[in-house]
Amino acid sequence: MLAIFNPIAVPFGWLLMTLYNLVNDYALSLILIAILVRVLLLPVQMKAKRGQLRNSRLQPKMAEIRKKHGANKQKLNEETAKLYKDEGINPASGCLWGIIQMPIMIALFYAIRAPLTLMMGVAEDLFAEDGIIIQTLQNAGIDPTRYSPEYIGDFLNDFYAQVYITQDVSRNWSLFENLGIENLQNISFYLGPMNLADIPNWQFLWSTDWSVMDIWLPGLLLFLLPLASGGVQFAAAAVMRKTNPMGTPEMPGGAGGSMGTIMKLMPLMSVFIGFILPAALALYWMIGGALQLVQDVVLTKKYTKILDAEDAVKAAERKEKEAVLEAKRIEAERRKAEGLAADNKNKSKRKKKKGEKQDQREKAAEWEKKTAPMKKDRDEEFSPSREGNRRYARGRAYDPERYANEGFESDELDDEVFDGEVLDSDFESEDMPDVTEVDEDFEDDEDYEEDYDDEYHEDDEYDDDDDQDTVKFETKRF
Repeated sequence: MLAIFNPIAVPFGWLLMTLYNLVNDYALSLILIAILVRVLLLPVQMKAKRGQLRNSRLQPKMAEIRKKHGANKQKLNEETAKLYKDEGINPASGCLWGIIQMPIMIALFYAIRAPLTLMMGVAEDLFAEDGIIIQTLQNAGIDPTRYSPEYIGDFLNDFYAQVYITQDVSRNWSLFENLGIENLQNISFYLGPMNLADIPNWQFLWSTDWSVMDIWLPGLLLFLLPLASGGVQFAAAAVMRKTNPMGTPEMPGGAGGSMGTIMKLMPLMSVFIGFILPAALALYWMIGGALQLVQDVVLTKKYTKILDAEDAVKAAERKEKEAVLEAKRIEAERRKAEGLAADNKNKSKRKKKKGEKQDQREKAAEWEKKTAPMKKDRDEEFSPSREGNRRYARGRAYDPERYANEGFESDELDDEVFDGEVLDSDFESEDMPDVTEVDEDFEDDEDYEEDYDDEYHEDDEYDDDDDQDTVKFETKRF
């Protein structure tokens, strides 16, 4: 596992060792690394802070977009991306600052847990089972539970074996000082009574011996270090939320977004990691959090002033642009009212088609308005199936006179009648009597119907032409 992180861990190990040789203090070396990392990452933090503050100012516009396109996720994403592009904001800028610190933490962690190889550059075979370092510790009788032949194999497989070996070498440096082991150095991990190479015990309060100060004081300081680291991270997150009030889930870095979730979990992660890793890493995290807190306050004040000035300039430009557009609109309306507006020949095909469609719709509406009364009268006159405003309430083929001529038989009746109406050709026959005159004859001759029936039954071979005329007559009459 160590070889995977060597490319990023080796430089940090070398830097930590260089600073230690310079100041001769392990804790101060970690503090200097924390300061150096913050200085190197300052441009990234500045860009992230500017993006976060700019994002916070987009909340009103984002709220309008969500209100307008909330049901259409695709349109919502498109409008959001367009807004970011217009404002010149990278949505991932807020998350970059949190992500870029993780590789640094991992590299520093491996440099701390492997001081022999990553800090000093000691060859691994020198602290193998038969290596000179292990042999020297065995011969001196140092901690038989680790270095005796029956335990040494399991001990060397321990994740923090190099830390324990380095501490034992430092405590017994007189045994190694004159051996001339290449790159081996005396490193002290102590910060006062506290050993930064030890892992804090979260059960310290109820498992320590409070009768001996030399035992409980170092343990208490180690126990408080992860809590202090978590407190600094919590304060930094609180200040960031206060100076950066972003509450929308879509906003990177917002209180409801991915960066906001990281900000809430960071203090708990800091405490948890502080109790499972060497105390040196908790010290680095605490110093780094304090520096970030100071930087965040300073950068927030700086970019707030800058963004206020930029927004003022944009507001003035936008107001001027709106005034120009309003003046053009008023002028166009005036020219149109006076009939001076000319057709723009430079219109695009899309605009021309849109105008043509609009003209067609207007003409269709005008035609519908003119023909609507005529159509209504026609429907009422020739549509016996109408009931109120329902044109075919009784069916499309409804005919109130359908069974009026049930006593007559004619093969040509269906041809002569179309949708309950008599064709005009039926009235052009010279033999067709006038309806008015026939009605008068019926009134004068009361015995007409009886005589007709007798004649009809007596003469079975009646003239077909007369029967057809009678059918037409009866159809017209009824």
